[in-house]
Parts: sequence; structure tokens; C-alpha cells
Amino acid sequence: MRKLVLSLAVLCMTAYAYGNVKLPKIFTDNMVLQRNKPIQVWGWADAGENVTVSFNKQSKKLKTDKTGKWTVTLAAEAAGGPYELTVKGKNSLTVKNVLVGEVWVCSGQSNMEWPLSAAKNATLEIQAANFPEIRQFLVQKSIASTPQADVAGGDWRSCTPETAGNFTAVGYFFARDLYNKLHVPIGLIHTSWGGTHSETWTSREAFEKSEEFKSMIGTLPTIDLESYAAQRKERTTAKLKEMNIIVPATNVAAWSEAAFDDQSWPTMSLPGAWENQRLDGLDGIVWFRRTFTVSDADAGKEAVLSLGAIDDMDETFVNGTPVGKTAGYDRKRTYRIPAGLLKAGKNVIAVRVEDTGGGGGLWDEPAALVVTTASEARIALAGPWKFNVERVADGGGSVGPNSFPTLLFNAMLNPLIPYTIAGAIWYQGESNAGRAYQYRTAFPLMIKDWRSRWGQGDFPFYFVQLAAYEATRGANPQGTSAWAELREAQRMTLSLPNTGMAVTTDVGEAYDIHPRNKQDVGKRLAAIALNKVYAQNNVYSGPSYQSVRFEGNKAFLTFTELGGGLVIQDKYGYLRGFEVAGEDKKFYYAKAWLQGNEVVVSSDEVAKPVSVRFGWSDNPWDDNLYNKEGFPASPFRTDTWRGVTEGQVFTIE
Repeated sequence: MRKLVLSLAVLCMTAYAYGNVKLPKIFTDNMVLQRNKPIQVWGWADAGENVTVSFNKQSKKLKTDKTGKWTVTLAAEAAGGPYELTVKGKNSLTVKNVLVGEVWVCSGQSNMEWPLSAAKNATLEIQAANFPEIRQFLVQKSIASTPQADVAGGDWRSCTPETAGNFTAVGYFFARDLYNKLHVPIGLIHTSWGGTHSETWTSREAFEKSEEFKSMIGTLPTIDLESYAAQRKERTTAKLKEMNIIVPATNVAAWSEAAFDDQSWPTMSLPGAWENQRLDGLDGIVWFRRTFTVSDADAGKEAVLSLGAIDDMDETFVNGTPVGKTAGYDRKRTYRIPAGLLKAGKNVIAVRVEDTGGGGGLWDEPAALVVTTASEARIALAGPWKFNVERVADGGGSVGPNSFPTLLFNAMLNPLIPYTIAGAIWYQGESNAGRAYQYRTAFPLMIKDWRSRWGQGDFPFYFVQLAAYEATRGANPQGTSAWAELREAQRMTLSLPNTGMAVTTDVGEAYDIHPRNKQDVGKRLAAIALNKVYAQNNVYSGPSYQSVRFEGNKAFLTFTELGGGLVIQDKYGYLRGFEVAGEDKKFYYAKAWLQGNEVVVSSDEVAKPVSVRFGWSDNPWDDNLYNKEGFPASPFRTDTWRGVTEGQVFTIE
């Protein structure tokens, strides 16, 4: 997952040299302001300076406080534009081409960050993305140890085929559905960072008020992130020395050569992010080498080398000759091996990988690593590779948004408050799966924190339940699953007012944590908003577990959010994904069928069931309970037995 650090921490509140009146960076040309609500505008100037703010037919005068900050509340405006926003003090600022419509914050980790350019059918979607009244403000990535007054950077862009590829894919499809229904401008404030956990998006004050987290936050020291980075780099280098890896001070070009002796190098199993193996916490440059054998018939002929996705950038060599290089952690690598390069017998692939933050290395599914020869022989490359480290990045790769709690709240959320919004959409949780039980507390805490600080009441907060991922269940029920427990924590968060959840277990991909089908994700989030905020549709969710009763060897389940009624959504004609257990807590796959708007479940292996689970696995690929409107049922369990993540809590390094 992408966790690219684009700027290190600012250690204290940004110090403005006032004098001239200033606006936050989010107030720029092409911006979208929220309709039908009071509009918050703020900025800085000299202490005691008179400032006039004008918009459309409104004009308000005020005086800055003793720190030089000023804030004004303009009256609500109907959808429309374009307008100009003018701020006058000792100088004058004009923000042009301002629209008034619906403004939504889009936040989370990599599945929200995922760009339209990498979504399913990206080329066709981008060609059709001509919606100049849909606009995105992309917040520049930054971390900070204290709350900042302004974001590090960003600008508003109108959605056209030239710009749409850089929009958040989920946010774009959400906005497109809203726009096509409401016919008003849509503004997206996109502030996300791949691989991040919820604790980095939550304020220190929220943790201090939480019984669950106040002892944790009490151990958080005053952080000098630059010094911390230097210390981490030293520790990372020392750890490598313990593995007999000495980062070289000289040129390593010979590492690409076929004749280079790599026998002393350690090995690593690929594919797989190197952080999950022997290089935990490392960012920098790592080389991988692998030999493969070519037949006499294929020697000297063209071939194709496939390496899948590599995080982040690679330069690849075959027998010392460069065959390609690519930047982008989500891009599949396919390189042509030209005629005359392969030889009969042993050949060598060398891949130089640079990772700028977060997961690094060859991370795709095993089948993606292959050489396809002229005779169409497929030479598998998954398995052990030799590796060595060329360079350790400044900070050793450990100074990032997850290094401490609050870092992204401080730098990428606090500066946006109190910009007037309609609500927020959120796609995150993968990074919290190992602490899923604690997410029952952490996630609602973050939502309530945002709402409290924004001061705009319980604004709508809609989120995506985790998609299917990892291996399928196989021949026997999985029994335990951190991802299932995370989905349960998300479902429990619906107890907060004005929340909604898009179920996406049917759009996941077993070997890719980033499912390309972002269309259905955005569509389902939009369905919630269109129902709850805009009263545009009647059904916005799939069946949601309500109750169970046990009679003999059967369980009878009832649901809410039935829509037009329960249906089996696939060609098999019977319900799948259900499991039952007796008092021994041993689960068995169960037969399940519809009886009106109830689901009846039983198993020949369980004479007296006491628990039913549905979709309780990392990858519930076989779930097929829907309502007639096409929304899938959320995974659930009827028991409260101890989970695999109970007792796993967030700690500061």
C-alpha cells in the first residue's frame, strides 16, 4: 500500500508573516462552496487590521484578533456560480470561478487515494469524465507533530478528460452519481494517504478524553521528527549490519551483471512486500536477483518478462541489459526481452527497486511473475530471490504517517476545519485489521472527533466496509478472520447517528488489496447520500442482520434493509457463505435457503446450532445474499465469542 512521505513534519504551528491579508490554500480559483449552509471563510492579516469579505451580493467587515487571524460567516447561498470571492485588507485578494454546490470530504487510505487512472475501464472512464462542475481539491501529503494552520499545498481542479485521471476514483464515481441526480456543482476535498491507520487521523485531545486511549497518548513525547528520522536511519543501518548487509558507499552497477557473484546475498520469497519479510520499516533502494533456465529452442529469441506490480519504481535488467523501467506502485510491469539476449541455460534477472515510503518490492500475486518464451513456455519466477540493499532513505523509512498518532490529523485535516461541508466519505480499515476489536472504539472516536471540531453537528459520515481480500476459505470454514472482525467493527459503528456503510465484499480481488472496481464502491456510497441527505431514492443498502432464533437443528434469521425482498444473486440458485456451530464452537458449512424474508440455515454436522456466521472470512467470495435492488448483505455473526484480534491494541513505538 502506498504511504509516500512527501514532506517531513513541521514541528510547530506555521508562523505567518502577516502584513498582507492571506487565505488558506483551500480558498483558490475553481473552488466549490457548500450550498444552503452558512459559509465559513477565514485567513490572516496584521493584528487589528480591518478586513472586508465579499461574495456574490454579500459583504461583511471585521477586524482581526490579536494573533492576526480573522473568521467570517457568510449567509447561506443557493447552488450556482461562477462567482468571485474578494478579501480586502491592506491588500486585495480575488478568488475566481467559484461555484456553490455540495462539498464532501474524501478520506482514508489507499483505496480512497486510488486514482481514476488505475480503476477498472480507466481509459473509457477518463474519456467520458467531462464534468467541469465536479471539482477536486487534492491535499498535498504532509505530517506534523502539532496541529497546523494550513495544508502544505493543493489546488482545485475541474473534472475534464485531461485532469480526471488524478481524481480519487471512489470520490469521482460518488460525485458523478450525485451530479447526475442533483444537477448541482460537486466539490471533493481529497485528503487521504495509503496504508494509514485511523489513529493518525485522530486528534490528541480526542485520545486524552478516551478511557481506551488516554494512557497511550500520555506516553507520546514532544516529537522532533527530523531528529527522530536521523535516529531511525541509524537503527535501520545497524539492523542491516546484523544481517551481514553493509550498505555500499560506492557504485553498484555490477549488481545488474549476469556474471556478478551474489552467493553471499540473503534470500527473500517473492512476491511479497519486503516490510513483511526481512526488511521491516525500510525505505530506500533494494536489488533483487533471480536465475532462470532457457531451453535451446528459445535461446536468442524474443520473450516477455512479467513482474506484476512493484512498489514504487523499478529498473529491470536481463543478463546485464536494461529491458525496462517503470514508476508507480500500482502499475503492472511487462517488459519485452529482445532477440539475441537470452542464452541457452542459465540467465539472470536483476531488478533495482526504489521505495519512497510504506510497502516496498514486488507485491503482486505469484502467477504475475513469469517469463513467457517464444515457444510459449511459461517460466515461473515466484519463490526465493537474492537481495541486497543499495541505499537506506533518510529516516530509514520509518518516519511516516503511522510513526505516531495524530500526524495526519495535524497536517492534513485540522487545516481544513471549519470549511463548510455536506459530509464525509471514508475508505479505510485495512491497516487496522490486526487491531479490529479495538477499532470498535477507535473508529467511532475519530468520527466524533471530526464532528466535534468541525462544529457542523453530526454531519453525514459514510464509509466503505472492507472488500474481500486474501485467499479464499478453501475446503473448511476459516473460523477466525481479522478482516471479518474489522468488518464487524465497521458495522457496529452504524450505531452512531447519521452514518452509513457501503458493503463491498463482492468487488474484492483475492490477490490485490486494491480492487479496481471503484465504480460500485462510489455508486453505493452515493446511494446512501442520495437517500439520507437528498431524499432521491428509497433503497440504499443490502440486507442487514437483525435477529436469530434456533429451533431444533435449524436457525431462522431475520434482516432489515430488505428493499423489495431477499434474493439469491447468482446462477447457483442456493445460498452460500453460511456456517453454523454448536456449543463446541466448531463451524461447518451450512445449507441455507429463503423462506419468505427469512433465511433458514442448518447443517447435518450440527444437531443443535447455537451460532450462525455469514461471510466470516478474509475473502467471502461466495456470499450471494442480496436484496432485489442489487445490494449485498453485510457479513455478520450471531455469537460474541472471543475473536482473534481481542487484546491487540495500538501502541507508540
